[in-house]
Amino acid sequence: MELLRVPTLTQDVPYAYAAVTRAGTVYAAGACPLDQDGQVVAPGDIPAQAAQVMANLEEVLRTAGCGLGDVLKTTVYVASSTRSDLVAAWNVVRAAFGEHDAPSTLLGVAVLGYPEQLVEVEAVAVSREA
Repeated sequence: MELLRVPTLTQDVPYAYAAVTRAGTVYAAGACPLDQDGQVVAPGDIPAQAAQVMANLEEVLRTAGCGLGDVLKTTVYVASSTRSDLVAAWNVVRAAFGEHDAPSTLLGVAVLGYPEQLVEVEAVAVSREA
């Protein structure tokens, strides 16, 4: 197994961005709406945070030797109990995947890890480099 640090994303996080098994399974940590300086982008804006999350997830997957089309499953977390907020995040996440409609779970949660963070997406994928 290899724990991946992604040099193009903030290094101000206390975890690896993904773990890749020898069999090529990639377990991506929840992608957060952080910029390269480790700051949460677009406080209060669920769609903008979802877009940053997906850009960060794509970067993690690229580093692991795969892409969104290689994702087996996602879990989408939204810090809200309002269904329209969940749908706002989901629409951005779903659009990023295009025709690739991997299984996903969409959850409203009370709070996420960073102050002002509203969206997080974790994924399991298969690396083409395995």
